[in-house]
Amino acid sequence: MPEKPDLKRILNRTIEALLPLVGLLLALLIGAGMLLALEVNPLVAYSALIDGAVGGTSSITQTLVKATPLLLVGLGVVISYRGGVINIGGEGQLIVGALAATALAIGFNHLPRIILLPSCLIVGAAAGALWGGIPGLLKSRMEVNEILSTVMMNAIALQFSNFLLRGPMIDPAEIEAGTRIAQSALLPEAAWLTRLVPKTLLHSGAILAVILAVAVYVFLWRTTIGYRIRAVGLNPHASRYAGINVPFYQAISLTLGGLFAGLAGAVEVMGVQHRMLEGLSGGYGFSGIVAALFGQLHPLGTIPASVLFGGLIVGGNKMQRAVQVPSSLITAMLGLMVLFVVSANIWARVRARRREMHE
Repeated sequence: MPEKPDLKRILNRTIEALLPLVGLLLALLIGAGMLLALEVNPLVAYSALIDGAVGGTSSITQTLVKATPLLLVGLGVVISYRGGVINIGGEGQLIVGALAATALAIGFNHLPRIILLPSCLIVGAAAGALWGGIPGLLKSRMEVNEILSTVMMNAIALQFSNFLLRGPMIDPAEIEAGTRIAQSALLPEAAWLTRLVPKTLLHSGAILAVILAVAVYVFLWRTTIGYRIRAVGLNPHASRYAGINVPFYQAISLTLGGLFAGLAGAVEVMGVQHRMLEGLSGGYGFSGIVAALFGQLHPLGTIPASVLFGGLIVGGNKMQRAVQVPSSLITAMLGLMVLFVVSANIWARVRARRREMHE
């Protein structure tokens, strides 16, 4: 008799795990309807999307390049969520992390690679942690809603970046040429991340991101601090009764979320762009949230989810060129995927709560 409830529980959990995939398929189905309305064959369009994502060495490496910052931001989202707070500030944290890494690399370009490269990564992560720690402090000390504060911090980071790239950090070559494009000088090669595949953009940051995903799993599920963070996220009232300092661990969760987003900015500027410029974030701060949700807010599940969404970004660009659809359609399709995946995750959590209450 005991096996039946166990089988039912396994079935329910399997359904809940597959709900984000169902949401993704529904989004693609609606996208097919939109393509038909534009008199475009969905099979041709989606074939181009798949080919653009995994159709060859260049496509696969580009997918992994896009997946790297998504994974790092997603890891920060996972930690924040497990601590019972919501970090919407990945975009701003990524920007300040990239700015800090750029400033250090250019300002200390005489340092040897063995010192400069890790220092830039550390400084970028620290800047992101600081940017995430401010909403954390506001949350813990004055109970300021972290959603509002992190969104506002995004706007501040963006304007701060615009100011620096048009003033103190602008490339001197742009001033001499009179073009004044908002970008920094090129980083010294000592601060460039190592290329993993020749003649591609795939860099060692991808390996670092995967290693950190495993480290986050160990941190959350195998350490005392990680246990307390998860306890606060599951039930802050019970955690407070058990003697856990709930505001402190909520602030720590937001700070760690900012740390990973800041590291994503440093990795992006050191591995791909090699200079700080406008639009460097590329929406990774928001897309990383979706990758974390699709990965069931688990650090290991976020790895394949980030690769999937990295492939959708790269493949979407190929699809746009192949079937000549407006770029706004690609944006709308990605937005639908976000909507359905988030809705599927909410439904999965509701199902899980109802099952727990019933049991």
